[in-house]
Amino acid sequence: MTARDLRLLPKASLHTHLEGCMRPSTLAELAAGYGIPVPETRGYGNFGAFAGLYDAAAQCIKTEDDLRRVVREVVEDAAADGAVWVEPQLWPHYESPQLADAGRILDVALDEGRTTAARLGVGFGLMVTAIRVLPPEDAEALAELAVTRAEAGVVSFGLAHDEVLGPPAPFARAFAVARAGGLVSAPHAGELLGPDSVRSALDDLGAGRIAHGVRAVEDPALVERLAAERVCLDVCPTSNVLLGVVPSLAEHPLRQLLEAGVPCSVNTDDSLLFGPGLLEEYETARTALGLDDAQLATVARSGIEAASHAPAALVSEALERVEAWLAT
Repeated sequence: MTARDLRLLPKASLHTHLEGCMRPSTLAELAAGYGIPVPETRGYGNFGAFAGLYDAAAQCIKTEDDLRRVVREVVEDAAADGAVWVEPQLWPHYESPQLADAGRILDVALDEGRTTAARLGVGFGLMVTAIRVLPPEDAEALAELAVTRAEAGVVSFGLAHDEVLGPPAPFARAFAVARAGGLVSAPHAGELLGPDSVRSALDDLGAGRIAHGVRAVEDPALVERLAAERVCLDVCPTSNVLLGVVPSLAEHPLRQLLEAGVPCSVNTDDSLLFGPGLLEEYETARTALGLDDAQLATVARSGIEAASHAPAALVSEALERVEAWLAT
């Protein structure tokens, strides 16, 4: 039997770092245009080295036109892979030293994201992400800014960077501000640290989704809670292997989490640095993780249902298309 075409399976892209998903050709062109060496995008052996490479790539975005290009291409690439909802995450201070203030950066990213998504017939929302190695007060100010753009398309609030250096609890006030402003709480947890980090994201940050979260599998009671509360884990298999979260794709816990009833979406994380785009990650889930088409449809369905404030009509149509794909 011929395998169903995964490109035709409607998907949500929920765990995508904007700068980390620029095209390699775009990074090369931007760097050359500014007369700087093309930043390395491979060769990290730990999270600190990875973060340094990410920072170097982000610093090649120096103008509003650069930012618009990256946003446009990230949406285009996700849509080409079958995404019906694209929700990249952005820490606006990566760009603010070169561009205008953080509010202007959000406005530019939102305008370009909405325009491109409308042209392609997909949905778009932006996650504003705080950085956990910075003071919690910075996150609080960023949450207040994010809420002011809720009507314009900011739909969620995240927390990224090294879990070891920034546990969730100190950021509770920032996430309370974001949730009170209508944003979905979607912090990173359960990547470099284990179940306690995931539990704190739930209890202290009111997480409605969790970026990664795969190390929750180490605590059966936590897995039961995630399944019962329908908290979606936005999983990135290739990233988890390359950053040493799991030893190999064959040992990745995605299948185990799905069988336990935990909602999971599949995502790219940082395609510039890790390689695969959204479609290729789904293909990896099929070939290397051994998910059958019913499980892949469940993954797609979970991501669509977890998309932050996606329009009801978009969600309904996408879910119908998932069922049609599975019935083919």
